[in-house]
Amino acid sequence: MFDGFTLDRIDVPEATLRVRYGGNGPPLLLLHGHPQTHVMWHLIAPRLARDFTVVAMDLRGYGESSKPPTTPDHEPYSKRAMARDCVALMRQLGFERFAVAGHDRGGRVAYRLALDHPERVTRVAVLDIIPTGEHFRRADMKFGLGYWHWFFLAQPYPLPETLIGRDPAWFLLRRPNRPSVFAPEAEDDYVRCYENPQTVHAACEDYRAGATYDFTLDEADRGNKQIAAPLLALWGGRGEVGKWYDILGIWRDWAVDVRGHAIDSGHFLAEEAPDATYEALHAFFAAPAPFGGGGGF
Repeated sequence: MFDGFTLDRIDVPEATLRVRYGGNGPPLLLLHGHPQTHVMWHLIAPRLARDFTVVAMDLRGYGESSKPPTTPDHEPYSKRAMARDCVALMRQLGFERFAVAGHDRGGRVAYRLALDHPERVTRVAVLDIIPTGEHFRRADMKFGLGYWHWFFLAQPYPLPETLIGRDPAWFLLRRPNRPSVFAPEAEDDYVRCYENPQTVHAACEDYRAGATYDFTLDEADRGNKQIAAPLLALWGGRGEVGKWYDILGIWRDWAVDVRGHAIDSGHFLAEEAPDATYEALHAFFAAPAPFGGGGGF
């Protein structure tokens, strides 16, 4: 996995991040979702590294990145806080401006990054999501049953932590109706990291922040702020999000320049359909940048 990449741990002001980077060319930051780590990009990152300097990180709280203390308002696990980590990390690596792609929770960090730091982001790709606030505002029985974990993980401490803690691997991968689509090496990384009680708590804080702090940020920005960078939305054609929502229509309320399409995949695009996902990301990020970027290691 990740041949030619460097694995490192890098201190930023609020966390220590597990980071893997390699390649040459314009900078591209890759962000994972729950319940994964940066390893989710293992089938795509080496191919992107032929034309980009690729940086894949574990979000704070996940994988082997540090787990900052929590607060009653859950701000340390908000997407705004995670976006600050991204800016600080890329600056340390020599990049003031960069492109970003995020899947699932990482996609939420990616669009918050583009909203909060428009001067940093050249292009943004979001995989299998709509904005957090849009999910909650449209919540119905289909969403509640299909994405039940949003409401379970957001319950007050210690309810979800206690229940998951009885068998984290079962919750993560082995519960009924959850066939694994992950490579064994990737699955081992996800399970090993998730068996750390601090990771489970951090993941719950992520979802608690989503239902409170992140939702409030989205509501404040709705109709008042748009993503200036070109935005690519990809989603799994066999997943739920595309069945429930007009994904491109929703994103056009949030960004000036939106394009995208479904991939023949379930939720985990980068691991279920790596070829199609790579091709879509490469075509998008290889297009001429709207602004000057640059920097280097």
